[in-house]
Amino acid sequence: MGRHLHGRGALFDAEPAGLALRLVGLRPHHHRGHPVEHPQELPLVVLTGARGLGKSAVLGELADAYRGHTPVALVDCAEPQFAGPPAERPAESWSPVAQGLLVIAEQLAAPVTGAGRITFPRLMSGLVAVAAGGWGDADSERIRREVERILLLNESGSWISGLAGRWAGKVAAKVVAAATGTGPLLSGAIEATLESVAEGFTSRRHQKASVWYRTYPNAGGHAQRGLMLLSGHFRAGGTSREHAERYLVRALLADLTEAYAGVLPRMQRLGRPLVLLDNAHAAPGPGLVEAVLRDRAEGVADQVAFVAARRGEGRESLRSAVRRELAEVARRSDWAPEAAPSSRALLVALAPLTPDDTLHLIGAVCGDTPVPPQLPHATHRLTGGNPLGIVLLAESAAQNLPGASSLGELLTAGVRPAEDRPAVPTYRALLDRLVPAEHLEELTVLAAAHDHDSACALATALLPDTFGPADVRALQTRLAEEGLPTVPGRFVGDPFVRTLLLLRLHLRDPDHASWRTAHETLSAHYPDPEHAPYRLHHELALGRTESAVAHLRDTFLSLDTRAWLRTLRFVASAPYFHAHDAEGRDSTGPGDQRAAVALGRTDAGQEPPEGVDAVLHLRVRRLLHAVWLLADPLVLPDAKVCDRLRFELEQLSNLRPAGNALLWRASRDWPAAALAGRPMDGPDDDGEGAGGADDRSGEA
Repeated sequence: MGRHLHGRGALFDAEPAGLALRLVGLRPHHHRGHPVEHPQELPLVVLTGARGLGKSAVLGELADAYRGHTPVALVDCAEPQFAGPPAERPAESWSPVAQGLLVIAEQLAAPVTGAGRITFPRLMSGLVAVAAGGWGDADSERIRREVERILLLNESGSWISGLAGRWAGKVAAKVVAAATGTGPLLSGAIEATLESVAEGFTSRRHQKASVWYRTYPNAGGHAQRGLMLLSGHFRAGGTSREHAERYLVRALLADLTEAYAGVLPRMQRLGRPLVLLDNAHAAPGPGLVEAVLRDRAEGVADQVAFVAARRGEGRESLRSAVRRELAEVARRSDWAPEAAPSSRALLVALAPLTPDDTLHLIGAVCGDTPVPPQLPHATHRLTGGNPLGIVLLAESAAQNLPGASSLGELLTAGVRPAEDRPAVPTYRALLDRLVPAEHLEELTVLAAAHDHDSACALATALLPDTFGPADVRALQTRLAEEGLPTVPGRFVGDPFVRTLLLLRLHLRDPDHASWRTAHETLSAHYPDPEHAPYRLHHELALGRTESAVAHLRDTFLSLDTRAWLRTLRFVASAPYFHAHDAEGRDSTGPGDQRAAVALGRTDAGQEPPEGVDAVLHLRVRRLLHAVWLLADPLVLPDAKVCDRLRFELEQLSNLRPAGNALLWRASRDWPAAALAGRPMDGPDDDGEGAGGADDRSGEA
């Protein structure tokens, strides 16, 4: 693996063989063969997951590992070249799939160890026929340029370039002559083009390929008519174009199969050709993937290793696909296709990185820069193991330590993506790559919401009138399609993305007006006593602690202990990005007072309300601030506060005999989790999972 690619051994390991080796039949970075796992029919592998999980990095590593040893093509379907035709190219003679096939063939044509250049006569013929459909009013120079690219596959300087150049000139001359004649322009141009294609190939292999289109439906055994029909179907658009595109994909695979046919090619070419499709959820990805899967389901065999990467889980387009976690394919995939075309796909979910991976990755990026010992585990807790988040935070640490003392400061500090580019705040660099740019403003506002209704309340308060309930639902759907988790009680389910969005909301205005409006709106949205934890959560985000302390104090003896601990943890999960003064008001001054409150340093200045247990009141106040601080993903854990958290929970356990065991376990588990950089899930969950704090039961 590459030196910065961690946690992906299931794909790249050589001993024992990882998925890539078993799929391609070559050791990564070596020209040494290896038995393939599926010798007859292989799965089309699709790497799935949300943004930032390293799908593009994996494809890049695959390309580096096999380029030069076996034919490799890496195509990013999100590139602008696939968004629309060139200015001079009519839309009826261009599509993302046709463009993608041309780019793939150009890369696969490169010579590799022990074998020469691959040519694509079938695909060339089909692409020329498609391009010819748009030459109605083109000048000869444009025709020559398009034809030369298709024929040469960008191999300028090779032995074929002179022949192809003369051939392109001949084609252009015939098309121009047809355009100035008296017959039908389009049919005359295509006929002249296809005649030149048939005349241009003289070798046995090329002649064999030139008649391949005889089997095109309704061609009647005439290759020229087959290509004319292909061009017509392509120009017709819709399902007719999809039909033509399938034949173009089949042509590419037939050319690759031909390149491996015979005794000598099999001896010279080790491993399978490898086609890598990044951002395969965008065109031309779906068309290419569907064409390959349908042909394989219909018995049209090929031996090309396809690895695609897409956002989300692909449950709509790949319903019958075999699904595996990354660790499950480390030794064997146990893949077997069924009748449905999508069952020919093997979906592999990329896992987040582990704490150990995070430790090694930060060490690799930071090099000799001294790193606080808690930083790697705290980074893992904040990012949830998101590789992009870890790398950019590590870059920020390398560029800003020792000046920055917390993850919050590393996020707001500038990071230079490259030496020749200006620095940008780290959180902005992350959001640019982790959320859809066209919805950044809406998500910034709605990140504080818990469900559809609260999101609508925020939209009314802070977004334009044109953004209504239907848009809220559409955005929820978009987040799910992007692969972000759906978590009850959180509009944005991914904690890392939500933290970044909330930070942006806080910094949206110099006076934090949007931040105040958002949390005041949500506080007012939950007036009912059964939703008190939600109201208190947002009051705490505004720095108002009195109501939260009073609620936790007054319910300590009456509320079920498990529910009380959940409420404490949920209320204390309120975001905190800046200092508040002693009364809890927003302050522009430096300093985080939560540790001082948690350690009892402010007790002397506190006057508990009349008629309440003063000892319990101050203990709950200290406990709330301790959990608030230690649960904050942007702050490194404080050992003294952890000790105080343990002590306060121990003391509370003495006051609740019925809940003694739960409180005692929390006194051990929560501080240990905080110090280790783990979420403070604990005994109150009792197997229910961390999501228990976010349910809508009223217990928070």
